[in-house]
Amino acid sequence: MFEVYITKSGKFLPNRPISNDEMESFLGLINNTASKARRIILRNNGIVTRYYALDENGVPTHTNAGLTKLAIEQLCDDTFSVDDIQVLSCGTSTPDNLLPSHAAMVHGLLNNRSVELNSSSGVCNAGMNALKFGYLSVKSGNTQNAVCTGSERVSTWMKSEKFENEIINLKNLEEQPIIAFKKDFLRWMLSDGAAAFLLENKPKGEISLKIEWMEAFSYAHELEACMYAGGDKQEDGSIKPWSDYNANEWLEQSVFSIKQDVKLLDQYILEKGALSMKGAMDKNNITVSDIDYFLPHVSSHYFVDGLYRNLAEKGIEVPKEKWFMNLKNVGNVGSASIYLMLEELMNSGKLKKGEKILLSVPESGRFSYSYAYLTVC
Repeated sequence: MFEVYITKSGKFLPNRPISNDEMESFLGLINNTASKARRIILRNNGIVTRYYALDENGVPTHTNAGLTKLAIEQLCDDTFSVDDIQVLSCGTSTPDNLLPSHAAMVHGLLNNRSVELNSSSGVCNAGMNALKFGYLSVKSGNTQNAVCTGSERVSTWMKSEKFENEIINLKNLEEQPIIAFKKDFLRWMLSDGAAAFLLENKPKGEISLKIEWMEAFSYAHELEACMYAGGDKQEDGSIKPWSDYNANEWLEQSVFSIKQDVKLLDQYILEKGALSMKGAMDKNNITVSDIDYFLPHVSSHYFVDGLYRNLAEKGIEVPKEKWFMNLKNVGNVGSASIYLMLEELMNSGKLKKGEKILLSVPESGRFSYSYAYLTVC
């Protein structure tokens, strides 16, 4: 088995930072009415700026695959080009197409040479699953390198025009034409961007990060879906898939919108997160003293204190001074968030050889969690 190192990281954040007060001008008003939930959600999530792959008129400026290609190109220098890529492993929650796969679309834009592809779907763990595939490929000796990515282009999913038919239908039914909180909530939480890691079997350059181990957990056998799209939740907790609706219902019920069961989220996301993190640390025989930087992906600053308390209750009280986050200025970019955090830390000039980094990514889709433990080389 070979050692695996993240030897370079790159990112692409589209256009300019968007402030809280500008969000609705980009995403649009639903029913020509300002969202009543927006200010409450933004006050709790603590995000100040984020990025959209939209222009001032709400017209898309990049595809998801395009964002990913631009992030990958940041990995290239005199020692590595896109023609050197052996595995391309891409994760996203918001692919441009149902088919072909996201990785295939990225590969087409790179226009390099034949490579092995992997596309990881899901929610926030899609990026970590893509990283795990690349890690295992290099570790096993199947390849000498892998490029792994996390990316999202969610803004176009959240534009007001996507909900117009539902509003019209509600008016025809003489119901209150207000989009349900489970849909409105995520309009103010999610944003766009992409980041990429180059994995190789030898360290390179001033800073490389050795991947010591990766662990993943799922609680889908215990809990129903919490965050979902392309269907709707039924009374028994099951998800009725989009293909079981007629075409008119796709629009009338905004079937393809991204939805969040916030009560389920609040009840389980931290509890299962602390449980899984303890399991990962115990399995690999590390303690809090073995962590110099803790990079937790949280969707909102609302969860930070709760996560700290839940971890402390499990005997893994990670001091706040060890936490490294960039949610405030970058936003919640789903599967790309952990990549964007580590890219910023890796290029910050703060890291010293021998330091240890723990990555933590929860996914509320149906409650899954992933972890990676790194050594600065």
